[in-house]
Amino acid sequence: IVIAGIEKTSLSHDLTALATHFRLQQIGALSFFSVIISNLVSNVPAVLVFKPLVAKLPNPFQAWLALAMSSTLAGNLTLLGSIANLIVVERARHAVKISFGEYLKVGVPLTISSVAVGVLLLR
Repeated sequence: IVIAGIEKTSLSHDLTALATHFRLQQIGALSFFSVIISNLVSNVPAVLVFKPLVAKLPNPFQAWLALAMSSTLAGNLTLLGSIANLIVVERARHAVKISFGEYLKVGVPLTISSVAVGVLLLR
């Protein structure tokens, strides 16, 4: 419902202006913002937010690939980034305790490096 509202209002135009301002036509910038938004609202809503402006970018095919890659890998950033992360931590809690901070020590560098490699491969 929220995404449909964005698509039917001037907010879609505002997102296009923001995309230009933040240089989202560059896959590095698009991937960076995708990781951030995917962790704020989850990856499916994040992709739907980007949907109206991807078609307007100079290379929509490359943008879709970058968005698919970065929104998927974004789930590795934090413990809350993916349901799978929560399931693993819940199942492991009887043997080990994995804190949010401990997860970040692995999740942040893993996400940054994997998204960076993805961006390099897509260039």
